Amino acid sequence: MSQGLLQIKDLKTWFTTDGGVVRAVDGVSFDIPRGKTFALVGESGCGKSMTALSIMKLVPQPAGRIVSGQILLDGEDLCPLPEVAMRGLRGNRISMIFQEPMTSLNPVITVGDQIRETLEYHIKLDPKAAKTRAIELLALVGIPDPQERYDEYPHQISGGMKQRVMIAMALSGEPDLLIADEPTTALDVTIQAQILDLLRRLQKERGMAILLITHDLGVVAETADQVAVMYAGEIVETAERTAFFANPRHPYSQKLLSSLPGNKQRGEALEMIRGTVPALNRVFQGCRFANRCDSAWERCEQEVPQWATFETGGVRCHLAENPEKAAKPLIKQVLVSAQGEAVSSVSENEQQELLRVSDLKVHFPIQKGLFKRVVGHVKAVDGVSLAIKQGKTVALVGESGCGKTTVGKAILQLISQTAGSVSLEGTDLSTLSGESLRKRRSDFQIIFQDPYSSLNPRMLVGDILKEGVKALKIDHGEGETWLDQLLEQVGLSPDAKHRYPHEFSGGQRQRICIARVLAVQPKLIVCDEPTSALDVSVQAQVLNLLKQLQSKYRLAYLFITHDLSVVNYFADEVAVMYLGRIVEYGSVESVLGNPKHPYTRALLSAVPQVDPEKKRKIIRIEGDLPSPVNPPKGCYFHPRCPQAMPVCREEYPTLSRFDGHHETSCFLYTGE
Repeated sequence: MSQGLLQIKDLKTWFTTDGGVVRAVDGVSFDIPRGKTFALVGESGCGKSMTALSIMKLVPQPAGRIVSGQILLDGEDLCPLPEVAMRGLRGNRISMIFQEPMTSLNPVITVGDQIRETLEYHIKLDPKAAKTRAIELLALVGIPDPQERYDEYPHQISGGMKQRVMIAMALSGEPDLLIADEPTTALDVTIQAQILDLLRRLQKERGMAILLITHDLGVVAETADQVAVMYAGEIVETAERTAFFANPRHPYSQKLLSSLPGNKQRGEALEMIRGTVPALNRVFQGCRFANRCDSAWERCEQEVPQWATFETGGVRCHLAENPEKAAKPLIKQVLVSAQGEAVSSVSENEQQELLRVSDLKVHFPIQKGLFKRVVGHVKAVDGVSLAIKQGKTVALVGESGCGKTTVGKAILQLISQTAGSVSLEGTDLSTLSGESLRKRRSDFQIIFQDPYSSLNPRMLVGDILKEGVKALKIDHGEGETWLDQLLEQVGLSPDAKHRYPHEFSGGQRQRICIARVLAVQPKLIVCDEPTSALDVSVQAQVLNLLKQLQSKYRLAYLFITHDLSVVNYFADEVAVMYLGRIVEYGSVESVLGNPKHPYTRALLSAVPQVDPEKKRKIIRIEGDLPSPVNPPKGCYFHPRCPQAMPVCREEYPTLSRFDGHHETSCFLYTGE
């Protein structure tokens, strides 16, 4: 490669642990030219974030250390620099956007003061000038009312705005290099589009180089100039963006791309990468990917592959010399159930309605003063209606704060509803309480977004799975045969029952959560963003498992997500939610194939495409989601709608129905 702003040469970052030396970064080399974006992709545990921390020289000590290699910034090696010198570079010439903004922002200091202190330290501005510049930066990253937001604390702003505050802080020193570690993970597609747009614009204006770390290949396809795939501490492939997506050369890269939901039709299994990333506290004799590779042969187990270069990049694989050894791709994989039988279809007439939600409202009172006087209500859910049949999946999509999770919790009777009804098999759950409600809880369960925080770290997995069974008095017979079968059913060894949650990977922990739900034999499962923070390979495993279990037990799913590619593959029907109300509802084919509501169109336009040749026109949604305390008069979406009419500002639109099961609330179709 040609010399760039940043040059990484044979970088090695190791950790000394009780289990031996962990080679987290093990001989990594790449260049990033000024004004270009270099994307680093791969599964969790491959060393991507540790590479970024090594560049910043923020490796956790004393266990971690940079063993060897060079980190050259404009020719200057950062490795031998003392900490005092690095403090002058961090936030000035090199800045970093961390993955989780809430834990990166100081909760007891206003967002404005956090930006101001960065400006005072690095740019040497006086307090007044620093405050003025901080407000300008908040406006630059698209935060509305920046003067008011300046004095707010991190907990008072949304996740998207916290991420934009992090970007403002990172850009305050006008860096030459910006490291963005998963900057859009778990963000809505609309906020993601805004942030990526902002980074592209600022990069063009300032000639800034960007190191983008992500597992979202759609984001990579739309933003990167060069792509590097990292596996088990080393880079296994680099290529120009278009060449990478057109012809990935390493089997690992091929597997990552083929595991995306957008590459499969409903009824086909997603491609999965068997096994997990190997532990990095061992010395590898051959290729690190060999035990998960469909093309591996004897040489792969015995000989470390050397780096082979080609016109648009390079690859670390024996196939570069022996292309005839490549495994032939499968033409089609049929989704099979947990016991191995092919998915069976059930006719519409045989499908029974399991859940019906009618005009559901959940309003939270706002109380003030000593006597807790009610001064208003947060209208989190404001009249939602939907139905789910046995063996079917309804996806609930929309921006953060629109009320999706509140709908799920209200259906499960985890929070009280203000009005409306939730009927399961004809029984209104809101009429049940105490023992009668507890007896029905085995019928409806939830899979939470974060598997680690929803599992008790002090309990063995076996005890976690037994807990719900005992509480709900589910009879599985004597012995633990059922427990072993349950673990095998979700793809885990029966020995897992003797281990703690922290001993498993993120995907395995999510499987434990699924097993915990299945242990009580439910009929309805609310899946609250179950794959949002998972790698694409692990996401494929979880989605395949959920599909198999649905086929076997005719489970009904309410699937809450912001990933519309997952909706297109996984769901049967989709409900688009905005500010507590459903604005469009229907089959996945009709809603995603022919969206009617301007909000749905905007969401779809913001979804990144895993095809660098495709050009899409993003429909911009200006501003943030209005407050549910005081929703706009008329159509709730009209302040942000590019097609708003005068009538939209006066009254809420009635429901318009189209051919088939497809309906929307929009004045564009009133009278049709």
